[in-house]
Amino acid sequence: MIRLSLAEIARAVGGRLHGCDGSVEVTGSVEFDSRKVGPGGLFVALPGERVDGHDFAARAVGQGAVAVLAAHEVDAPAVIVPPVAAGSGPSGNPMVLAADVAGEGAAVLAALAALARDVTNRLTAPGRPDGDLTVVGITGSSGKTSTKDLVAQVLRPLGPTVAPPGSFNNEIGHPWTVLRADEDTRHLVLELSARGEGHIAALCEAAPPRIGVVLNVGSAHLGEFGSREAVARAKGELPAALPPAADGGVAVLNADDPLVAAMAERTAARVVRVGLAPSADVRAEDVVLDEQARASFRLVAPQGEAPVRLGLHGAHHVGNALAAAAVALECGADVADVAASLSSAVRRSPRRMEVTDRADGVTVVNDSYNANPESVRAALKTLATMARDAPAGRRRSWAVLGLMGELGEDSATAHDEIGRLAVRLDISRLVVVGEEARPMYQGACLEGSWGEEAVLVPDVGSAARLLEEELRPGDVVLVKASKVAELWRVAESLLAGERTDAAGGVA
Repeated sequence: MIRLSLAEIARAVGGRLHGCDGSVEVTGSVEFDSRKVGPGGLFVALPGERVDGHDFAARAVGQGAVAVLAAHEVDAPAVIVPPVAAGSGPSGNPMVLAADVAGEGAAVLAALAALARDVTNRLTAPGRPDGDLTVVGITGSSGKTSTKDLVAQVLRPLGPTVAPPGSFNNEIGHPWTVLRADEDTRHLVLELSARGEGHIAALCEAAPPRIGVVLNVGSAHLGEFGSREAVARAKGELPAALPPAADGGVAVLNADDPLVAAMAERTAARVVRVGLAPSADVRAEDVVLDEQARASFRLVAPQGEAPVRLGLHGAHHVGNALAAAAVALECGADVADVAASLSSAVRRSPRRMEVTDRADGVTVVNDSYNANPESVRAALKTLATMARDAPAGRRRSWAVLGLMGELGEDSATAHDEIGRLAVRLDISRLVVVGEEARPMYQGACLEGSWGEEAVLVPDVGSAARLLEEELRPGDVVLVKASKVAELWRVAESLLAGERTDAAGGVA
Protein backbone atom coordinates (compact mmCIF):
# COMPACT_ATOMS: atom_id res chain seq x y z
CA MET A 1 0.00 0.00 0.00
CA ILE A 2 1.06 3.60 -0.38
CA ARG A 3 2.40 5.17 2.80
CA LEU A 4 -0.47 6.66 4.79
CA SER A 5 -0.54 8.08 8.29
CA LEU A 6 -3.07 6.75 10.76
CA ALA A 7 -4.69 10.18 10.73
CA GLU A 8 -5.13 9.94 6.95
CA ILE A 9 -6.59 6.46 7.29
CA ALA A 10 -8.99 7.64 9.98
CA ARG A 11 -10.18 10.46 7.71
CA ALA A 12 -10.62 8.07 4.79
CA VAL A 13 -12.83 5.67 6.74
CA GLY A 14 -14.58 8.26 8.92
CA GLY A 15 -13.04 6.75 12.05
CA ARG A 16 -11.23 7.91 15.16
CA LEU A 17 -7.81 7.19 16.63
CA HIS A 18 -7.43 5.03 19.73
CA GLY A 19 -4.19 4.69 21.66
CA CYS A 20 -1.98 5.90 18.86
CA ASP A 21 -0.28 8.92 17.33
CA GLY A 22 -1.94 9.97 14.09
CA SER A 23 1.40 10.80 12.53
CA VAL A 24 2.52 7.16 12.60
CA GLU A 25 2.57 5.77 9.07
CA VAL A 26 1.50 2.41 7.68
CA THR A 27 4.42 1.30 5.52
CA GLY A 28 3.63 -2.41 5.20
CA SER A 29 0.72 -4.45 3.91
CA VAL A 30 -2.90 -4.50 5.00
CA GLU A 31 -3.91 -7.95 6.25
CA PHE A 32 -7.02 -9.57 7.72
CA ASP A 33 -5.05 -12.69 8.75
CA SER A 34 -3.01 -11.85 11.85
CA ARG A 35 -0.48 -14.53 10.96
CA LYS A 36 0.47 -12.61 7.82
CA VAL A 37 0.92 -9.17 9.35
CA GLY A 38 4.47 -7.84 9.16
CA PRO A 39 6.42 -4.75 10.22
CA GLY A 40 4.66 -1.52 9.40
CA GLY A 41 1.41 -3.26 8.48
CA LEU A 42 -2.24 -2.57 9.24
CA PHE A 43 -4.35 -5.40 10.69
CA VAL A 44 -8.04 -5.49 9.75
CA ALA A 45 -10.05 -7.00 12.61
CA LEU A 46 -12.89 -8.81 10.87
CA PRO A 47 -15.46 -10.68 12.97
CA GLY A 48 -15.98 -14.21 11.64
CA GLU A 49 -18.20 -17.20 12.23
CA ARG A 50 -15.63 -18.95 14.42
CA VAL A 51 -13.19 -16.29 15.56
CA ASP A 52 -13.22 -12.52 15.92
CA GLY A 53 -10.26 -10.65 14.51
CA HIS A 54 -10.49 -8.18 17.39
CA ASP A 55 -9.21 -10.93 19.69
CA PHE A 56 -5.96 -11.02 17.72
CA ALA A 57 -5.28 -7.28 17.73
CA ALA A 58 -2.50 -7.39 20.33
CA ARG A 59 -0.85 -10.33 18.59
CA ALA A 60 -0.86 -8.49 15.26
CA VAL A 61 0.76 -5.42 16.79
CA GLY A 62 3.29 -7.68 18.50
CA GLN A 63 4.22 -8.99 15.06
CA GLY A 64 4.91 -5.52 13.76
CA ALA A 65 1.55 -3.99 12.78
CA VAL A 66 1.44 -0.29 13.62
CA ALA A 67 -2.32 -0.33 14.23
CA VAL A 68 -5.60 -2.19 13.88
CA LEU A 69 -8.65 -1.26 11.83
CA ALA A 70 -11.36 -2.17 14.34
CA ALA A 71 -15.04 -1.76 15.10
CA HIS A 72 -14.50 -1.28 18.83
CA GLU A 73 -11.64 -0.40 21.15
CA VAL A 74 -8.98 -3.10 21.52
CA ASP A 75 -5.83 -3.56 23.59
CA ALA A 76 -3.69 -2.09 20.81
CA PRO A 77 -3.28 1.10 18.75
CA ALA A 78 -6.29 1.32 16.45
CA VAL A 79 -8.42 3.27 14.03
CA ILE A 80 -11.96 2.72 15.29
CA VAL A 81 -14.45 2.71 12.43
CA PRO A 82 -17.95 4.08 12.85
CA PRO A 83 -20.97 1.79 13.14
CA VAL A 84 -22.86 1.41 9.92
CA ALA A 85 -26.30 0.02 9.17
CA ALA A 86 -26.17 -3.02 6.92
CA GLY A 87 -26.56 -1.82 3.35
CA SER A 88 -24.92 1.59 3.67
CA GLY A 89 -21.32 2.68 3.62
CA PRO A 90 -19.59 5.24 5.83
CA SER A 91 -20.23 8.06 3.37
CA GLY A 92 -23.88 7.21 2.87
CA ASN A 93 -23.23 5.49 -0.44
CA PRO A 94 -24.74 2.05 -1.02
CA MET A 95 -22.56 -0.77 0.30
CA VAL A 96 -24.81 -3.68 -0.52
CA LEU A 97 -22.00 -6.18 -0.06
CA ALA A 98 -22.30 -5.57 3.65
CA ALA A 99 -26.04 -6.27 3.59
CA ASP A 100 -25.59 -9.89 4.69
CA VAL A 101 -23.03 -9.01 7.39
CA ALA A 102 -24.32 -7.86 10.74
CA GLY A 103 -23.09 -5.05 12.97
CA GLU A 104 -19.34 -4.81 13.41
CA GLY A 105 -18.64 -6.95 10.35
CA ALA A 106 -20.53 -4.51 8.14
CA ALA A 107 -18.69 -1.58 9.68
CA VAL A 108 -15.23 -3.03 9.12
CA LEU A 109 -16.04 -4.11 5.54
CA ALA A 110 -17.43 -0.67 4.72
CA ALA A 111 -14.31 0.96 6.16
CA LEU A 112 -12.05 -1.39 4.18
CA ALA A 113 -13.89 -0.41 1.00
CA ALA A 114 -13.60 3.28 1.89
CA LEU A 115 -9.85 2.92 2.43
CA ALA A 116 -9.53 1.14 -0.93
CA ARG A 117 -11.42 4.00 -2.60
CA ASP A 118 -9.16 6.59 -0.99
CA VAL A 119 -6.02 4.79 -2.18
CA THR A 120 -7.48 4.35 -5.68
CA ASN A 121 -8.32 8.05 -5.86
CA ARG A 122 -4.77 8.96 -4.90
CA LEU A 123 -3.19 6.60 -7.43
CA THR A 124 -5.47 7.60 -10.33
CA ALA A 125 -5.30 11.34 -9.73
CA PRO A 126 -4.45 13.22 -12.95
CA GLY A 127 -1.03 14.75 -13.17
CA ARG A 128 0.80 12.41 -10.80
CA PRO A 129 4.53 12.83 -11.58
CA ASP A 130 5.15 9.08 -11.82
CA GLY A 131 2.09 8.36 -13.94
CA ASP A 132 -1.39 7.28 -12.94
CA LEU A 133 -2.88 3.85 -12.35
CA THR A 134 -5.14 1.98 -14.77
CA VAL A 135 -7.76 -0.09 -12.97
CA VAL A 136 -9.14 -3.07 -14.91
CA GLY A 137 -12.26 -4.87 -13.70
CA ILE A 138 -13.25 -8.35 -14.93
CA THR A 139 -16.53 -10.17 -14.41
CA GLY A 140 -18.52 -13.02 -15.91
CA SER A 141 -20.27 -16.20 -14.89
CA SER A 142 -17.18 -18.29 -15.63
CA GLY A 143 -13.56 -17.74 -16.60
CA LYS A 144 -12.96 -14.66 -14.42
CA THR A 145 -9.91 -16.01 -12.61
CA SER A 146 -8.24 -17.49 -15.70
CA THR A 147 -8.81 -14.25 -17.61
CA LYS A 148 -7.54 -12.18 -14.69
CA ASP A 149 -4.35 -14.24 -14.74
CA LEU A 150 -3.96 -13.74 -18.50
CA VAL A 151 -4.59 -9.99 -18.29
CA ALA A 152 -1.97 -9.65 -15.57
CA GLN A 153 0.58 -11.56 -17.65
CA VAL A 154 0.07 -9.49 -20.81
CA LEU A 155 0.17 -6.20 -18.87
CA ARG A 156 3.32 -6.86 -16.85
CA PRO A 157 5.67 -6.07 -19.77
CA LEU A 158 4.06 -2.63 -19.85
CA GLY A 159 4.75 -1.86 -16.18
CA PRO A 160 4.29 -3.09 -12.59
CA THR A 161 0.98 -4.90 -12.28
CA VAL A 162 -1.02 -6.01 -9.23
CA ALA A 163 -3.62 -8.79 -9.44
CA PRO A 164 -5.23 -10.96 -6.77
CA PRO A 165 -4.10 -14.50 -6.05
CA GLY A 166 -6.69 -17.13 -6.94
CA SER A 167 -10.26 -15.85 -6.70
CA PHE A 168 -9.98 -12.93 -4.29
CA ASN A 169 -13.04 -11.30 -5.80
CA ASN A 170 -15.51 -10.47 -3.04
CA GLU A 171 -16.02 -7.71 -0.48
CA ILE A 172 -12.89 -8.82 1.39
CA GLY A 173 -10.48 -9.93 -1.33
CA HIS A 174 -11.33 -7.07 -3.68
CA PRO A 175 -10.28 -4.14 -1.42
CA TRP A 176 -7.41 -6.25 -0.03
CA THR A 177 -6.06 -6.49 -3.59
CA VAL A 178 -6.55 -2.76 -4.19
CA LEU A 179 -4.45 -2.04 -1.11
CA ARG A 180 -1.54 -4.03 -2.63
CA ALA A 181 -1.04 -1.23 -5.14
CA ASP A 182 1.53 1.49 -4.51
CA GLU A 183 3.10 4.47 -6.28
CA ASP A 184 4.97 2.22 -8.72
CA THR A 185 1.92 0.20 -9.79
CA ARG A 186 0.77 0.94 -13.33
CA HIS A 187 -2.01 -1.64 -13.67
CA LEU A 188 -4.44 -2.95 -11.05
CA VAL A 189 -6.35 -6.01 -12.31
CA LEU A 190 -9.45 -6.86 -10.28
CA GLU A 191 -11.86 -9.77 -10.45
CA LEU A 192 -15.46 -8.89 -9.52
CA SER A 193 -17.94 -11.46 -8.26
CA ALA A 194 -21.57 -11.09 -7.27
CA ARG A 195 -24.11 -12.94 -5.15
CA GLY A 196 -26.88 -10.55 -6.08
CA GLU A 197 -27.69 -7.37 -7.92
CA GLY A 198 -25.80 -4.34 -6.64
CA HIS A 199 -22.71 -6.25 -5.56
CA ILE A 200 -20.58 -5.42 -8.61
CA ALA A 201 -21.67 -1.78 -8.44
CA ALA A 202 -20.42 -1.66 -4.85
CA LEU A 203 -17.06 -3.17 -5.82
CA CYS A 204 -16.75 -0.62 -8.62
CA GLU A 205 -17.44 2.12 -6.09
CA ALA A 206 -14.56 0.88 -3.92
CA ALA A 207 -12.13 0.93 -6.87
CA PRO A 208 -13.56 2.62 -9.98
CA PRO A 209 -12.27 0.82 -13.09
CA ARG A 210 -11.32 2.58 -16.31
CA ILE A 211 -11.47 -0.64 -18.34
CA GLY A 212 -14.19 -3.21 -17.71
CA VAL A 213 -14.38 -6.73 -19.15
CA VAL A 214 -17.56 -8.83 -19.23
CA LEU A 215 -16.88 -12.41 -20.34
CA ASN A 216 -20.24 -14.16 -20.35
CA VAL A 217 -23.61 -14.60 -18.71
CA GLY A 218 -24.26 -18.17 -17.65
CA SER A 219 -26.05 -20.33 -15.12
CA ALA A 220 -23.73 -19.83 -12.15
CA HIS A 221 -25.66 -18.70 -9.03
CA LEU A 222 -29.06 -19.05 -10.67
CA GLY A 223 -30.34 -20.16 -7.28
CA GLU A 224 -29.51 -16.68 -5.96
CA PHE A 225 -30.34 -14.57 -9.04
CA GLY A 226 -33.37 -16.49 -10.32
CA SER A 227 -32.75 -16.02 -14.05
CA ARG A 228 -30.01 -15.39 -16.60
CA GLU A 229 -31.57 -11.99 -17.25
CA ALA A 230 -30.99 -11.12 -13.58
CA VAL A 231 -27.41 -12.36 -13.89
CA ALA A 232 -27.00 -10.09 -16.93
CA ARG A 233 -28.31 -7.10 -15.00
CA ALA A 234 -25.76 -7.78 -12.25
CA LYS A 235 -22.83 -8.26 -14.62
CA GLY A 236 -23.90 -5.17 -16.54
CA GLU A 237 -23.20 -3.05 -13.49
CA LEU A 238 -19.52 -3.12 -14.50
CA PRO A 239 -19.87 -1.43 -17.92
CA ALA A 240 -22.46 0.90 -16.39
CA ALA A 241 -19.89 2.06 -13.82
CA LEU A 242 -17.17 2.91 -16.35
CA PRO A 243 -16.25 6.53 -17.15
CA PRO A 244 -17.41 7.92 -20.50
CA ALA A 245 -15.33 7.41 -23.60
CA ALA A 246 -14.12 11.01 -23.46
CA ASP A 247 -12.52 10.24 -20.09
CA GLY A 248 -10.86 7.02 -21.27
CA GLY A 249 -13.53 4.50 -20.30
CA VAL A 250 -13.42 1.23 -22.25
CA ALA A 251 -15.91 -1.66 -22.07
CA VAL A 252 -14.58 -4.96 -23.42
CA LEU A 253 -17.64 -7.08 -24.25
CA ASN A 254 -18.02 -10.63 -25.57
CA ALA A 255 -19.55 -10.33 -29.03
CA ASP A 256 -20.44 -14.04 -29.02
CA ASP A 257 -22.78 -13.75 -26.00
CA PRO A 258 -25.95 -11.80 -26.86
CA LEU A 259 -26.63 -10.86 -23.24
CA VAL A 260 -23.13 -9.42 -22.92
CA ALA A 261 -23.16 -7.72 -26.32
CA ALA A 262 -26.38 -5.96 -25.31
CA MET A 263 -24.55 -4.29 -22.41
CA ALA A 264 -23.18 -1.79 -24.92
CA GLU A 265 -26.45 0.05 -24.30
CA ARG A 266 -25.65 0.37 -20.58
CA THR A 267 -22.31 2.15 -20.85
CA ALA A 268 -21.00 5.56 -21.83
CA ALA A 269 -17.56 4.03 -22.33
CA ARG A 270 -16.11 3.15 -25.71
CA VAL A 271 -17.05 -0.43 -26.56
CA VAL A 272 -14.51 -2.98 -27.80
CA ARG A 273 -16.09 -6.25 -28.88
CA VAL A 274 -14.13 -9.50 -28.67
CA GLY A 275 -14.91 -13.01 -29.87
CA LEU A 276 -15.12 -15.26 -32.89
CA ALA A 277 -17.85 -13.25 -34.58
CA PRO A 278 -16.77 -11.37 -37.73
CA SER A 279 -18.14 -8.21 -36.13
CA ALA A 280 -15.73 -8.45 -33.19
CA ASP A 281 -13.07 -5.72 -33.02
CA VAL A 282 -10.56 -8.12 -31.50
CA ARG A 283 -11.16 -11.63 -32.76
CA ALA A 284 -9.64 -15.05 -33.30
CA GLU A 285 -9.49 -16.58 -36.75
CA ASP A 286 -8.34 -20.03 -37.90
CA VAL A 287 -8.68 -21.61 -34.46
CA VAL A 288 -7.09 -25.07 -34.20
CA LEU A 289 -6.76 -27.34 -31.15
CA ASP A 290 -3.79 -29.66 -30.70
CA GLU A 291 -3.86 -33.10 -29.06
CA GLN A 292 -3.79 -31.46 -25.61
CA ALA A 293 -6.74 -29.18 -26.48
CA ARG A 294 -4.43 -26.16 -26.61
CA ALA A 295 -5.61 -23.54 -29.07
CA SER A 296 -3.67 -21.84 -31.84
CA PHE A 297 -5.25 -18.95 -33.72
CA ARG A 298 -4.62 -15.73 -35.58
CA LEU A 299 -5.19 -12.68 -33.41
CA VAL A 300 -6.88 -9.99 -35.51
CA ALA A 301 -7.32 -6.44 -34.23
CA PRO A 302 -7.52 -2.93 -35.69
CA GLN A 303 -3.84 -2.56 -34.72
CA GLY A 304 -2.76 -5.59 -36.79
CA GLU A 305 -2.52 -9.39 -36.75
CA ALA A 306 -0.24 -11.98 -35.13
CA PRO A 307 -0.24 -15.74 -34.46
CA VAL A 308 -0.97 -17.05 -30.96
CA ARG A 309 -0.34 -20.52 -29.56
CA LEU A 310 -1.81 -20.89 -26.09
CA GLY A 311 -0.27 -23.19 -23.52
CA LEU A 312 -3.57 -23.43 -21.63
CA HIS A 313 -5.88 -26.40 -22.14
CA GLY A 314 -9.37 -25.90 -23.55
CA ALA A 315 -10.99 -24.04 -26.43
CA HIS A 316 -12.78 -21.81 -23.93
CA HIS A 317 -9.46 -20.06 -23.24
CA VAL A 318 -9.61 -18.46 -26.70
CA GLY A 319 -12.28 -16.06 -25.48
CA ASN A 320 -10.34 -15.37 -22.29
CA ALA A 321 -7.21 -14.65 -24.33
CA LEU A 322 -9.07 -12.25 -26.64
CA ALA A 323 -10.34 -10.29 -23.64
CA ALA A 324 -6.79 -10.07 -22.29
CA ALA A 325 -5.51 -8.98 -25.69
CA ALA A 326 -8.09 -6.21 -25.92
CA VAL A 327 -7.12 -4.87 -22.49
CA ALA A 328 -3.40 -4.89 -23.32
CA LEU A 329 -3.98 -3.17 -26.65
CA GLU A 330 -5.97 -0.44 -24.89
CA CYS A 331 -3.07 0.01 -22.47
CA GLY A 332 -0.61 0.62 -25.30
CA ALA A 333 0.82 -2.79 -26.19
CA ASP A 334 1.34 -3.73 -29.82
CA VAL A 335 -0.20 -6.81 -31.39
CA ALA A 336 3.04 -8.78 -31.75
CA ASP A 337 3.95 -8.29 -28.09
CA VAL A 338 0.45 -9.24 -26.96
CA ALA A 339 0.56 -12.42 -29.05
CA ALA A 340 3.97 -13.29 -27.60
CA SER A 341 2.74 -12.74 -24.03
CA LEU A 342 -0.34 -14.86 -24.62
CA SER A 343 1.74 -17.63 -26.16
CA SER A 344 4.06 -17.72 -23.15
CA ALA A 345 1.30 -17.37 -20.54
CA VAL A 346 0.93 -20.14 -17.98
CA ARG A 347 -1.74 -21.20 -15.54
CA ARG A 348 -1.38 -19.18 -12.34
CA SER A 349 -4.29 -20.24 -10.12
CA PRO A 350 -4.58 -23.79 -8.75
CA ARG A 351 -7.29 -26.35 -9.52
CA ARG A 352 -8.28 -24.70 -12.80
CA MET A 353 -7.55 -26.92 -15.80
CA GLU A 354 -4.41 -28.02 -13.97
CA VAL A 355 -3.04 -30.78 -16.22
CA THR A 356 -0.52 -33.20 -14.72
CA ASP A 357 1.05 -36.27 -16.34
CA ARG A 358 1.78 -39.09 -13.91
CA ALA A 359 4.84 -41.27 -14.31
CA ASP A 360 2.64 -44.17 -15.44
CA GLY A 361 1.16 -42.15 -18.32
CA VAL A 362 -2.13 -41.26 -16.63
CA THR A 363 -3.07 -37.60 -17.18
CA VAL A 364 -5.06 -35.86 -14.45
CA VAL A 365 -7.03 -32.71 -15.30
CA ASN A 366 -7.75 -31.07 -11.97
CA ASP A 367 -10.49 -28.48 -12.58
CA SER A 368 -12.01 -28.93 -9.15
CA TYR A 369 -11.97 -25.34 -7.87
CA ASN A 370 -15.59 -24.75 -8.80
CA ALA A 371 -18.23 -25.69 -11.35
CA ASN A 372 -21.29 -24.45 -13.19
CA PRO A 373 -22.99 -25.91 -16.28
CA GLU A 374 -21.01 -23.79 -18.74
CA SER A 375 -17.62 -24.55 -17.21
CA VAL A 376 -18.39 -28.28 -16.93
CA ARG A 377 -19.40 -28.40 -20.59
CA ALA A 378 -16.13 -26.69 -21.55
CA ALA A 379 -14.12 -29.09 -19.39
CA LEU A 380 -15.86 -32.17 -20.86
CA LYS A 381 -15.14 -30.97 -24.40
CA THR A 382 -11.49 -30.49 -23.45
CA LEU A 383 -11.37 -34.01 -22.01
CA ALA A 384 -12.91 -35.43 -25.17
CA THR A 385 -10.32 -33.67 -27.34
CA MET A 386 -7.42 -34.88 -25.20
CA ALA A 387 -8.68 -38.46 -25.38
CA ARG A 388 -9.58 -38.44 -29.08
CA ASP A 389 -6.56 -36.68 -30.58
CA ALA A 390 -3.71 -38.32 -28.66
CA PRO A 391 -0.68 -39.04 -30.93
CA ALA A 392 -0.52 -42.68 -29.85
CA GLY A 393 -4.20 -43.28 -30.50
CA ARG A 394 -7.41 -42.81 -28.58
CA ARG A 395 -7.07 -42.73 -24.81
CA ARG A 396 -9.62 -43.95 -22.29
CA SER A 397 -11.35 -40.92 -20.74
CA TRP A 398 -12.77 -40.56 -17.23
CA ALA A 399 -15.03 -37.74 -16.05
CA VAL A 400 -15.26 -37.60 -12.26
CA LEU A 401 -18.01 -35.08 -11.62
CA GLY A 402 -19.94 -33.91 -8.58
CA LEU A 403 -22.48 -31.37 -7.50
CA MET A 404 -22.83 -28.06 -9.31
CA GLY A 405 -24.11 -25.82 -6.55
CA GLU A 406 -26.36 -22.76 -6.40
CA LEU A 407 -28.51 -23.63 -9.43
CA GLY A 408 -31.85 -23.37 -7.66
CA GLU A 409 -34.86 -24.95 -9.30
CA ASP A 410 -32.82 -25.63 -12.46
CA SER A 411 -30.43 -27.93 -10.61
CA ALA A 412 -31.92 -31.30 -11.59
CA THR A 413 -32.25 -30.33 -15.26
CA ALA A 414 -28.72 -28.91 -15.41
CA HIS A 415 -27.19 -32.03 -13.89
CA ASP A 416 -29.23 -34.26 -16.20
CA GLU A 417 -27.96 -32.34 -19.24
CA ILE A 418 -24.32 -32.74 -18.16
CA GLY A 419 -24.77 -36.49 -17.81
CA ARG A 420 -26.26 -36.68 -21.31
CA LEU A 421 -23.43 -34.55 -22.72
CA ALA A 422 -20.82 -36.92 -21.29
CA VAL A 423 -22.44 -39.75 -23.25
CA ARG A 424 -22.71 -37.70 -26.46
CA LEU A 425 -19.02 -36.80 -26.20
CA ASP A 426 -18.21 -40.50 -25.90
CA ILE A 427 -16.51 -40.18 -22.51
CA SER A 428 -15.40 -43.70 -21.58
CA ARG A 429 -16.33 -43.61 -17.90
CA LEU A 430 -18.52 -41.17 -15.98
CA VAL A 431 -18.12 -41.30 -12.21
CA VAL A 432 -20.77 -39.21 -10.46
CA VAL A 433 -19.92 -38.43 -6.83
CA GLY A 434 -22.61 -37.84 -4.23
CA GLU A 435 -26.36 -38.31 -3.99
CA GLU A 436 -26.99 -34.62 -4.74
CA ALA A 437 -25.53 -35.15 -8.22
CA ARG A 438 -27.67 -38.23 -8.96
CA PRO A 439 -29.57 -36.51 -11.83
CA MET A 440 -26.26 -36.39 -13.71
CA TYR A 441 -25.97 -40.16 -13.47
CA GLN A 442 -29.61 -40.61 -14.43
CA GLY A 443 -29.19 -38.34 -17.45
CA ALA A 444 -26.27 -40.44 -18.68
CA CYS A 445 -28.29 -43.62 -18.30
CA LEU A 446 -31.27 -42.15 -20.14
CA GLU A 447 -29.01 -40.92 -22.94
CA GLY A 448 -27.79 -44.45 -23.57
CA SER A 449 -24.98 -45.21 -21.11
CA TRP A 450 -24.92 -48.91 -20.27
CA GLY A 451 -23.11 -51.30 -17.97
CA GLU A 452 -20.35 -49.57 -16.02
CA GLU A 453 -19.88 -46.63 -18.39
CA ALA A 454 -21.64 -44.48 -15.78
CA VAL A 455 -21.51 -45.12 -12.05
CA LEU A 456 -22.83 -43.27 -9.02
CA VAL A 457 -20.61 -43.43 -5.91
CA PRO A 458 -21.56 -42.04 -2.50
CA ASP A 459 -18.50 -39.97 -1.64
CA VAL A 460 -14.99 -38.78 -2.46
CA GLY A 461 -13.33 -41.78 -0.84
CA SER A 462 -15.34 -44.21 -2.94
CA ALA A 463 -14.42 -42.34 -6.12
CA ALA A 464 -10.73 -42.38 -5.23
CA ARG A 465 -10.79 -46.12 -4.51
CA LEU A 466 -12.59 -46.86 -7.78
CA LEU A 467 -10.00 -44.93 -9.76
CA GLU A 468 -7.10 -46.51 -7.91
CA GLU A 469 -8.43 -49.96 -8.82
CA GLU A 470 -9.39 -49.34 -12.44
CA LEU A 471 -7.14 -46.66 -13.96
CA ARG A 472 -4.74 -47.90 -16.62
CA PRO A 473 -1.60 -46.26 -18.07
CA GLY A 474 -2.57 -43.76 -20.74
CA ASP A 475 -5.99 -42.88 -19.24
CA VAL A 476 -6.96 -39.22 -18.93
CA VAL A 477 -9.08 -38.16 -15.94
CA LEU A 478 -11.09 -34.96 -15.46
CA VAL A 479 -12.07 -34.03 -11.89
CA LYS A 480 -14.63 -31.22 -11.56
CA ALA A 481 -17.38 -30.07 -9.20
CA SER A 482 -18.35 -27.12 -7.04
CA LYS A 483 -16.04 -26.44 -4.10
CA VAL A 484 -18.52 -27.79 -1.58
CA ALA A 485 -18.13 -31.28 -3.09
CA GLU A 486 -14.39 -31.28 -2.26
CA LEU A 487 -13.50 -33.30 -5.35
CA TRP A 488 -10.04 -31.78 -5.21
CA ARG A 489 -9.37 -34.56 -2.71
CA VAL A 490 -9.82 -37.09 -5.53
CA ALA A 491 -7.30 -35.24 -7.70
CA GLU A 492 -4.82 -35.01 -4.83
CA SER A 493 -5.10 -38.74 -4.17
CA LEU A 494 -4.34 -39.42 -7.83
CA LEU A 495 -1.35 -37.09 -7.80
CA ALA A 496 0.27 -38.05 -4.52
CA GLY A 497 4.03 -37.84 -5.15
CA GLU A 498 3.68 -36.48 -8.67
CA ARG A 499 5.50 -33.29 -9.75
CA THR A 500 5.28 -32.71 -13.54
CA ASP A 501 2.62 -30.14 -14.46
CA ALA A 502 1.96 -30.21 -18.21
CA ALA A 503 0.44 -26.72 -18.12
CA GLY A 504 3.67 -25.15 -16.98
CA GLY A 505 2.35 -24.01 -13.61
CA VAL A 506 3.16 -25.16 -10.11
CA ALA A 507 1.33 -28.35 -9.21
